[in-house]
Amino acid sequence: MLDVAELLESATIPPDSAVILISRSGRSVEVVHLLTKVRNRGVTFIGITNSEDGPLTKEAQISIVVPTELDHAISVNTYSTLAATAGILASSVVGSWNSALGISLSRAVEETAAAIPAWQTQIADAPWLAPGAVYYFLARGSSLGTCQEARLLWEEGVKSPATALGTSTFRHGPQEMVTRDARFGMWIDGEHMRLQDLAVARDLGKLGARVMLIGRDLPQDAGDLVFQVPATPTGW
Repeated sequence: MLDVAELLESATIPPDSAVILISRSGRSVEVVHLLTKVRNRGVTFIGITNSEDGPLTKEAQISIVVPTELDHAISVNTYSTLAATAGILASSVVGSWNSALGISLSRAVEETAAAIPAWQTQIADAPWLAPGAVYYFLARGSSLGTCQEARLLWEEGVKSPATALGTSTFRHGPQEMVTRDARFGMWIDGEHMRLQDLAVARDLGKLGARVMLIGRDLPQDAGDLVFQVPATPTGW
């Protein structure tokens, strides 16, 4: 997994490789140059994009266009739909995709939409948000991608620096930077390392940090702000 610019400048793509290139517009300068660089070299490009008329759609051997309305501010719709599409593609390749999984994911999206008003009420009264605070986002496994996306959206939308790390990575050193009133957002997996991560949240609270938790069936007193998310299939 590489940034397009790094792939363009620093990597050699062997013949007969398959490259899955994810781009909202499909017309970023690095995308265009990469397509030119590997043209006629036996590389198969699979383009996942939100734009049906971008260079990626036109030049990729296989184009997957996700017809989502483009965002006017930070890219919540486009980032989320492209990530989901890449996951569906991976699931299809290994033979785990089926209609039941699709229905389950769709139901989770519907239940998430229904939960948003209650989450907005929680946010309005929560002490977790504070201008100028230090913000860390922590997660494991498949939630680490969401954690990285949240960090990016935070910097784009709030205009405030943030850091995203794997929870284990954080425990192996950066935890020493915890100061009173630092803010932590943590994704708690439904199965893996759940008790250990809840222990991390408790330790952070003891050190005076403010903790937001995101997960399923979480104790409401486990953090300063606790979001209960709908059940989703394992790995999603």
